[in-house]
Formats: sequence, structure tokens, C-alpha cells
Amino acid sequence: MRAGPSLTEADLGARLGERATLVQFSSAFCRSCRATRQVLTEVAAMVEGVGHVEIDAESHLALVRRLDVLGTPTVLVLDAEGRITTRAGGQPRKADVIAALGRAVS
Repeated sequence: MRAGPSLTEADLGARLGERATLVQFSSAFCRSCRATRQVLTEVAAMVEGVGHVEIDAESHLALVRRLDVLGTPTVLVLDAEGRITTRAGGQPRKADVIAALGRAVS
């Protein structure tokens, strides 16, 4: 699988996870964003070395444009080096997040 663009800790304003990072683009009035936050927080807690970073899309417009984020929630799965391995729009299912993490850390 070809890796996508990379993100750094400076881009995220947070540390990358040791094994992978779940990045969530959210907005203040997005109902699905709250549910997505819960799913990603639970998965990050289940898998050692996985971080979760939530980014307010409205406050980070340059990054939103660079990554072509068209709606919230948008979830990116990064490998240990910050490369985007998976991208999804909308509220994810926990099983799909776990599967995407499996691909990112293998």
C-alpha cells in the first residue's frame, strides 16, 4: 500500500503515537464528531502505543486545505513516522478503526 503524505508533531500540535496516531478533524457543532471522539479515544486506550489527536478544523484552515478535508469528522490513521495510511469521512465503526490500525502498524 502506498503511503500518503506525512504529518509532523508541529502539524498536529501534539506528539505522534509510538506505533500509530489517530487524527480527527472536528468542528464545534458536529454531532458525529463527539461520537467519533469517543470511538477513537476507546481504541487508542485499547492499543498500546497509539495516540489520538483531535484538531479543530475551523482553527487550522491551512492544514485542512493542505489535506483536502471537506467535512467533519474526517479521520486519518498515521503510522509511526506520521505517514497517512488510511483516511475516512464520517463517523467510523470501532471495528473499522481497529482494522485500519492493524494495517498502519504492520
